Amino acid sequence: MLLIPMKSHRTISQFVFIFLSLTVTNYATIQAQSAFVAPTLPTIPDKTFNIKDYGAIGDSITDNSKAIQDAINAAANAGGGKVVIPSGIYLSGPFQFTNNLDLHIDADAILRMLPIDKYPGGTVEGTAFITGLKLHDIAISGKGMIDGQGSSWWPFAKTENAKRPRMIAFRDCERVLIEDVKMINSPMFHITVGGKSSNVTVRNVIIRAPASTDPVNPSHNTDACDVSGSKILVQHCDISVGDDDFTCGGNTSDVLITGCTYGYGHGVSIGSPIRGGVSNITVENCTFANTEFGIRIKSDRDRGGIVQNLTYRNLVMTNVDMPILIYASYNAKDSKYRNLQKLTPEDAGTYPSADTSALTPIYRNISFQNISATTSKGKRAGLIWGLPEAVVSNILLKNVNITADNPFGVYFAENVQLVNCKIITKEGENKLLLTNAKVTVDGKEVK
Repeated sequence: MLLIPMKSHRTISQFVFIFLSLTVTNYATIQAQSAFVAPTLPTIPDKTFNIKDYGAIGDSITDNSKAIQDAINAAANAGGGKVVIPSGIYLSGPFQFTNNLDLHIDADAILRMLPIDKYPGGTVEGTAFITGLKLHDIAISGKGMIDGQGSSWWPFAKTENAKRPRMIAFRDCERVLIEDVKMINSPMFHITVGGKSSNVTVRNVIIRAPASTDPVNPSHNTDACDVSGSKILVQHCDISVGDDDFTCGGNTSDVLITGCTYGYGHGVSIGSPIRGGVSNITVENCTFANTEFGIRIKSDRDRGGIVQNLTYRNLVMTNVDMPILIYASYNAKDSKYRNLQKLTPEDAGTYPSADTSALTPIYRNISFQNISATTSKGKRAGLIWGLPEAVVSNILLKNVNITADNPFGVYFAENVQLVNCKIITKEGENKLLLTNAKVTVDGKEVK
């Protein structure tokens, strides 16, 4: 265990900034999310529009883009309703949602994106498959499947100027429900709901894509559920993909993620862009198996904001690479800062300071309670790594049990409290790696 004294090179203005950013408190008063109010669900008129009545053919060959859009337009002209995808396999290109619409995919139906060689715009435009902008009362429901046929797109992930379509892209929408459907193999993100969206519910959804480390057909940037905005519920979802299992960006508040099962992917994330701030998030009663991270908060100096009042509780993690990761150097260029699994206190302590600004990432008031985790071989128990000019503050780990090969690191942080925790590594129990950190274990300061 190594403790390096706090550095003295900060300016007076930096100290004032940090002082104003912190809320000194004990573990009993670290703020969790306030009582969650469930999102308001959409209201959809009781009218049905079957895409077959508009010329759709479920033969897995015909392009049904026009038929599906015609059915949606008919529903819009009637004031809204349910557009039904019946039994069959329906190929389609992009189409647009309208207000008061439920796209209902029957249990024996597959809505399949056109293959890459027939998709409008190809890898130049990357037009999203299902889109909606500034809408209200919209839903995607049913126990059928949306298939992105993404395997031909994934190799373009590292091709400059190539663009891949998202499966679902809603922005600035009010009262959104995505329920029961199964989604597989999106060319890029599966679900994105962003902007000033509010009252968003995603529940009982299954999302699948190969892991980014899959030796045969890795998927890249296939995020499952990227939802930003306010009043968000993600419930009872079963997810395993090639990137973030969940993530949100800035201007996000009042989120509950509960009862979800996470497999391959990057875990439940916040960031990297968090401009506008993230607050009042609870993640509870979820399981993680083989995820790269369990909980991850990431940003950098050019994309930051205030992240605060987060609660993670009643979580079980198995064979994850790192159960808890909080850091603010997402785009660090120097290689010695890039390998978070092996980042030492000595190297972290050399991270250069910078002036603070409105885009400085500030992390505070975060609680981890009743968490059990085991890591994969050779991995570390966790890492909390703030910035020299904006330390992470007010972090509670209570009843957190982690078994890992390598120790938990706490760098540039204040008021980090471990209460009734057992973080067991080859170094021993609760043997932490520290630099520029103030940490207590069961009330006793670690030195």
